[in-house]
Amino acid sequence: MIEGQEGVTWDDWVALAETCEANGLEALFRSDHYLSGTDESRPVLDAWATIAGLAARTTTLQLGTLVSPVTFRHPSVLARQAATADEISGSRVTLGIGAGWMAREHHAYGFDFSSARDRVVRLAEQLAIVHGLLREDRVSFDGTFYELHEAPGLNRPKLPILVGGSAKPGTTTPGVRFADEYNTLFATVDEIRERKRRLDEACERTGRDPATLRYSLMAPCVIGEDDAAVRESARRIGERFGRDPGEVLERYGERGPVGTVAQVVDRLREIEQIGYERVMLQHLVHTDLETVALIGRELVPAVA
Repeated sequence: MIEGQEGVTWDDWVALAETCEANGLEALFRSDHYLSGTDESRPVLDAWATIAGLAARTTTLQLGTLVSPVTFRHPSVLARQAATADEISGSRVTLGIGAGWMAREHHAYGFDFSSARDRVVRLAEQLAIVHGLLREDRVSFDGTFYELHEAPGLNRPKLPILVGGSAKPGTTTPGVRFADEYNTLFATVDEIRERKRRLDEACERTGRDPATLRYSLMAPCVIGEDDAAVRESARRIGERFGRDPGEVLERYGERGPVGTVAQVVDRLREIEQIGYERVMLQHLVHTDLETVALIGRELVPAVA
């Protein structure tokens, strides 16, 4: 998982995708932001334009957003962008949707940020509309924020919808109703266990079998072949984001897999035992292709 708002150029994206495919990584996800939270001078490419471009440049790699805020696009536009990229890729796209959280980028570019309550209402409405447009022949909708009138569907019934959040009611309720996958983020082991419990309960309330919902986690990752390589990776992350390497190892170690390949495998197995089926590893120094290759070459076979 790459933070696309941190100065990732098109050449960087192509290099990342090629490295993923060459080394057996199954998926490349990206954030969907308009501004860096660290350095606003860093250029930002549009998430869905990037995914469509990569869809044409790759053959096996799954692609998706973690996640697209409902505040950026009308749901009809978002659904069509995802459907287009999915057709280009040959059905390798996941549409990740969330309520949005970064106030600064909304104010900078003129998006309505509104209240948290309004954003979760928008999320519920967008999920209903997107789900319908991808899977139904015609969609009509009359909601608080959106109206559709006999809109022709997009004929992508197998395109997965992912909802991102912290397993609070505003995202779990529509998520278990419309999503194929629920992704939570930046959580300790105890927190992901509790979030899984809340999602299971939400499924039961709506009559959905929890086994039909895919559970995933987006987590920071610091990995190396040995302890020295792990420390060097932490140094590179700290240098790019103005953090002490020791703080990187401590903070990220609480919320994600950190350490040698063997240590990361142990953490991933622990997450798996709780009931999560996959982990999107947040790779913060996007020009570090050697670490991407290491993940594919050694970590992927170890947990396959």
